[in-house]
Formats: sequence, structure tokens, C-alpha cells
Amino acid sequence: MRAHCAAIAKEEAVLREGGGKAGHERQRKMGRLPVRERLSLLLDKNSPFFEIGLWAAYKMYEQWGKIPAAGVVAGIGNVEGVPCMIIANDATVKAGAFFPQTTKKVIHAQRIAFECSLPIVYLVDSAGVFLPMQDEIFPDEDDFGRIFRNNSVISAAGIPQFAAIMGNCVAGGAYLPVLCDKILMTKGSGLYLAGPSLVKAAIGQIVDAEELGGAQMHAEISGTVDFYEKDDPSCLKRLRSLIALLPEAKEPEASRVPKETAKPAKNPDGIYDLISFDGQKQYDVRDLLATVVDANSGDEYKADYGKTIVTAYAHIGGRPVGIVANQRLQVRTKKEGIQMGGVIYSDSADKAARFVMDCNQTSLPIIFFQDVTGFMVGRDAEESGIIRSGAKLVNAVSNSVVPKITVVVGGSFGAGNYAMCGKAYDPRFIVAWPTARYAVMGAAQASDTVFAILARARERGDKKATHDELEELRAKVKQSYEEQTDIRYGAAHGWVDAIIQPHETRNILAQVLPYVSRPTPKGQFHTGVIQV
Repeated sequence: MRAHCAAIAKEEAVLREGGGKAGHERQRKMGRLPVRERLSLLLDKNSPFFEIGLWAAYKMYEQWGKIPAAGVVAGIGNVEGVPCMIIANDATVKAGAFFPQTTKKVIHAQRIAFECSLPIVYLVDSAGVFLPMQDEIFPDEDDFGRIFRNNSVISAAGIPQFAAIMGNCVAGGAYLPVLCDKILMTKGSGLYLAGPSLVKAAIGQIVDAEELGGAQMHAEISGTVDFYEKDDPSCLKRLRSLIALLPEAKEPEASRVPKETAKPAKNPDGIYDLISFDGQKQYDVRDLLATVVDANSGDEYKADYGKTIVTAYAHIGGRPVGIVANQRLQVRTKKEGIQMGGVIYSDSADKAARFVMDCNQTSLPIIFFQDVTGFMVGRDAEESGIIRSGAKLVNAVSNSVVPKITVVVGGSFGAGNYAMCGKAYDPRFIVAWPTARYAVMGAAQASDTVFAILARARERGDKKATHDELEELRAKVKQSYEEQTDIRYGAAHGWVDAIIQPHETRNILAQVLPYVSRPTPKGQFHTGVIQV
């Protein structure tokens, strides 16, 4: 398990290089900084940066080459002491062009910023939509246009948005900065609805890029740009000074960043000995929680009932939370007898639903620790009302209004993913360990199910196939499932925000809990800031 986690960390280091040495050299030749150097100048020194979507687009568009992090860096970091959502194009990756997963990543980052009431900083350096895939990027409700819709709604909610144009900003993408509160633009950058070539083709006008949409033109003639900057460092310095004007920046640091004095009961490094790489080893989830929550802060709720889910009140870094976690030990109950770890039974679903309701009653954020194989099946389970109990838990999680955070530590299978606050149930953040696995069912069960269906079809004469052909198909289905359950596949598709190292779980949760605890903006009709 340690080796696998180290290998994942090594892969992430490569992803952070973006387009690599050649791409970085191209940026410098144009007098521009690579995206992560921009971030280092923008963010407060020695403050953590919680990156989301680093694995976005991983191995998804191989016919077009590698698209590290979907060509955009997104995450939360402090600027002048103010936590901000940063969304920055990486021009070393296909000139910062938007692929389908790029768009989804930006929209997701906007949603997190809205729900956590975080100011947004856009560092714009993009060639716009990747034209060969325009049909998958342009038209739908979760595609390119949704970004600009979100700009407008976020502004109307009173959440500050800053845009710094530090390279190309063309076509429909030009709406993003103009829908923000403040616009900065560096010398040599371009902002226009149509570039010189398209203008010539459309209306026959010959005009160079600087005259058409350069920073000086927009600063002096169109009036679109608020701040004209000579280069990247001066632009980022100006951004920091503008963010320093926000009311939040004036708060005493002591009130913004609570100092953590509490420690966990157990060393977080012990996680690697607790849980096996293949997920087959039984473990007591209370031992896992002891590496995450503050020592002596846990109060387990209904400890002797519904034992395959552990529910507890606790503190992490001094912040109160509710915890819902799958128990991976085999347990014994007086009513049901032996119950398998990682399985949700009727009593555990009832308990968890009641606990979620109680956390909402007292406004406690809820953290879900997923290592679930699904709900119990079979005659006894159906007679116990497992569907009814499962629906109760899904209903409670669906209607929960307190912030939710999900940590996938092992399996996340079937309806267990739903009940334990999977992606579809709006967790503010969802992170996963390198050993996590996502699927509707396990690879072995899936291949066996497909094999049984096809075998019956052969017996009926619907499809003639030899036993060897069916076995080959079973092996093929299993291999496909195993590839898709790899958490990197899920992260590439945006199903998790980040793959985290297991021993960093407590630190990550302590980092994001202040973000989710910020008051959510209330919607009302007004237009926010419109450029005039």
C-alpha cells in the first residue's frame, strides 16, 4: 500500500509539470510565466494550496496527446490572508484550450466557490474551445456557456471575482473576464470575440492583433480593462493589492486561522498498517478515525445499534463535525446475529439516517468515510425492509443542508456510494485515497453476472457461444471493470476532487473545514456588477 501511494504521488508530480520543459520555454519566449510560477507569486508564501481536479482528463483524450490536469489549474489558497478559489489556464497544455473535462472542472470550481462564498481569481491564458471537440464543449447545460452564466450568478450573489488576462482570451471566452468585477490585462495579451484571421474572413477587414484587442486598446479606447499591467509579476502584485481591499483581509489573522493545538489519538502514519492494498483486510474504522479526529473528542452515537456504520460526534482541528463511517469489521448483533463489514443493513441505515437528521438540527458539518460494498441483499434483508431503510438514508442525505465532505478510503460500490454521500449527493468536497475503487459492483461480481446472463442465453439458443468464448468474455469484462474502478479513472472524469495520501487525511480535512463553514450566499434577483 505504501508503494502504491508513493507511485501515485510520483505521477502527480509529473502532472504538475503541465506541458513540460518545451511548453515552459514557449511561455518564457512570449514574456509570460508558467501557470504554477504565477500561482507562487499570487498566493501567500508558505500557505497551503488545496488543488482540485489534478487528475482531470487523465488518459481521456489520448488521440490528441496528453492533457495534464485538463489544461487548467484550480484550487483554494490564501491571498493576503483571504481564502480564494484560483482558476488558472495552463497555456503549456494545448495553448490552454478547453476540452470537455476542462469545462467541467472550471464549472465545478465555480460551484465550490459559490457554496463556500470564496472570492474567485481567474488567470486567463487560453486559446478557447478545442475546435475538433466543439460538439462536446459548446452547447450543453454543463458546457462552455455555463461558465459565463455562473460568472453572472456569482456576481449577483456578492462574491468578488477578479480576472487577469495574461495571454490569449478569445471568442466566447472573452465574456469571462468582462463578467467579473475587476479586469487586469498584461501588455502583449489579446482580448477579442474574433481574432484577426476570423475578422478578415468574416468582414474582409485587415487588422493586427494588438490593434484589434490588445491591452493598450482596451485600456485607452474600449475602456474594458480596469488595470493595464506591463508584465505578469506586476499584474499579480496588483491582484494581491486589490484582494487586500476586501473586508475579510482586514480581519485579525487570529480570528481567521484558528491555531490547532489538539492532536489525534493515533499516529496518522499507522493507517498504512491498518488497511491492506487490496481492501480485503478487516479493520476497525474506529482505529482509522483515531488518526483523523482530535484525541478524546469522539462521542459515538448509538454505538451498540446498526454496527456496520459508525456514527460519531467529534472535533478535527478544534472544529466540531459529525462522522458517518463504514465499519469493516465483522460484527455480531443480538437481533440479526453476524453482519459483514462494509455492508449496509437495515438497522445501520436507520441509524445513519437519524444521525444525519440530527446533524442538520444542530448545524454540524458531516464527514462521510466510504469503504462500502453496498446494501445487504437476500430474502432476510428484503423482509427486514432494506429498501425502505435505504431510501430513508438516501432521502436524509439528499435533503441535508449542512456542508458534507466525503472521503473514499476503500470501496465505493453500488447504492452504498449513494447512501454514503457520493458525487451525486453534493458533497462540498470529495477526496479519495489511492486505494479507493468506484463501480456499480465489484469486478468479480460483474464478470460473474455477465457470464450467467450470457450462459442462460446460450442455453435458450438465443446466442450460440462456446464455453471458452464465454470464459474469455468474462475475463474481458473483469479487466475492463478493474481499469474503470481504479481511482485515477474516477478522478479523470471528475468524480473526486483530489487523490490524497492516507496519512494526510486529517490535515486535508482541517484545511477544508473552514471553507465549508463559511456562510452560503442567499439568492435574490439583481444583476451584480455589469461593465458599462
